[in-house]
Amino acid sequence: MDGMAKTGTTTQGLRAAIERSGYYPALVAEAVEAAIGGEPIGSYLVHQETTFDANEVRRHVTVLVLTGNRFIVSHTDEQAADSTSPTPYATTSTESVKIGRISSVVVSRVVANPEKYVPGSLPREVVLTIGWGAVARIDIEPAACGDPNCEADHGYTGSSTADDLSLRVSEAGDGPDAVRQTLAFAQALSEATADTAR
Repeated sequence: MDGMAKTGTTTQGLRAAIERSGYYPALVAEAVEAAIGGEPIGSYLVHQETTFDANEVRRHVTVLVLTGNRFIVSHTDEQAADSTSPTPYATTSTESVKIGRISSVVVSRVVANPEKYVPGSLPREVVLTIGWGAVARIDIEPAACGDPNCEADHGYTGSSTADDLSLRVSEAGDGPDAVRQTLAFAQALSEATADTAR
């Protein structure tokens, strides 16, 4: 599985990474390239994920592209034949987001033996979460006061979290290059959002 996530900065490199993923490369490349248009690529990440759903194996590929002005997200999923289609099919979607709309870039790192951590060491797992306001999760629960005997209704309390995209990459499942490349893309995206905030 080593090398399933790829990052780089050229159109040819992006096309090669999509082809190396082996996941319907002509379909994925056409959708992504149409979304990019003529803009130069600043950075990209191609990540293929395989999941097991009951008795089926499903594959999914996510392509993230950073241009000078936009963040492009492409998802391609394969589906088994069902009541709507007598043959297996794939669904590809692309979303183009202006860099200035990105509200958060969260990088969660899982590090083994943190007491022995050496700066620059690769985490064993990275979760990249990017929010731009298309999807928000709201967690609500009953509010309470400090009095354990209080029976009054204190209403509700909650929190809202932007959670448009979450991508998990692990050294064991995807290889160290995939973890490294995910961190590189996250840094490029964080820097791009910092530039638009000035």
